[in-house]
Amino acid sequence: EWPLRRPAVVQALADAPDAESRRTLHRLAEIGFLPGEPVEVVARGWLRGSPIAVRVGSSTFALRTHEAALLRVTERP
Repeated sequence: EWPLRRPAVVQALADAPDAESRRTLHRLAEIGFLPGEPVEVVARGWLRGSPIAVRVGSSTFALRTHEAALLRVTERP
């Protein structure tokens, strides 16, 4: 739901209610989605808004909607 091109910071990762969510959170952390990291939504897929292209640091990743929903972000100061 975060607006395109609006700078943000990862505040936290969501609680993982099941094993699949824990694996996804682990993968997101491995590729750099960690608390304090700057992020920005740079594009959304035209079909139902998925996938979502998200820049973290200097890298850009395509996240599925349910993966992006595991990230808690706040506006970058």
